[in-house]
Amino acid sequence: MHSATAWVLFLAAAFAGTAAHADEAGAEKLLKGMSDYLSAQKAISFDFDTNLEIVSTQDQKIALASSGTMSLNRPDKLHVTRTGGFANMEMVFDGKTVTLLGKNTNLYAQVEATGTIDQLADVLRDKYHRPVPGADLLMSDPYKELMAEVNDVKDLGSGVIRGVECDHLAFRTNDVDWQIWIAQGVRPYPCRYVITSKKVAGWPQYTVDIWAWKAGAEVASDSFKLQIPADAKKLTPEEIRELSDIPALFSGKGAN
Repeated sequence: MHSATAWVLFLAAAFAGTAAHADEAGAEKLLKGMSDYLSAQKAISFDFDTNLEIVSTQDQKIALASSGTMSLNRPDKLHVTRTGGFANMEMVFDGKTVTLLGKNTNLYAQVEATGTIDQLADVLRDKYHRPVPGADLLMSDPYKELMAEVNDVKDLGSGVIRGVECDHLAFRTNDVDWQIWIAQGVRPYPCRYVITSKKVAGWPQYTVDIWAWKAGAEVASDSFKLQIPADAKKLTPEEIRELSDIPALFSGKGAN
């Protein structure tokens, strides 16, 4: 009797291990399919909503919401707008210069940044602390960027975002957990991307919802030029942090 029970438990454990491996492989295949689709698109545009959770200096978790638009032409053109309760920002990159305009503060900055969108995202994040919303998804190889340091993968089945049926995947690294919802069908674009910062007290999250997706010939033409008001004050590159859309009232630690 005991040997029969042990055999059943052994088979159950073996089956669970096989299922987990298949689950991981399937999730990685779905993510790779999304990445290949995104990389193949020379022109992309979409609208987005973001929700940035921060933990204030008083240990209060607060969510800051904003909405915006994104348009890109690979390899070196990008146009982003973002409006929230505390900021009205616009950014344009033409392959040589990145221009940032704070419409509510009438401040702007221009920085030489010759290169690709990949290189721009790295410079803005690492040097100027101005990450592009969902930047990993805009890179030339999203799969490579997203899977770096991943140590756990799960396929959580189907989910629905804004009426679009998606594959819901979850991933873990030592520092962050992240989830992604990928539209099912011939256009596997990301509908939602959530990052949870495990190294920050309170585990704040950063969420991007993507909608009004267009690719290829669907994308409206964009000059990738930014009109600067005549009375706007120009900041030096070192002063770019003054364009922050997080007011001092809420200064604290946020999701990455």
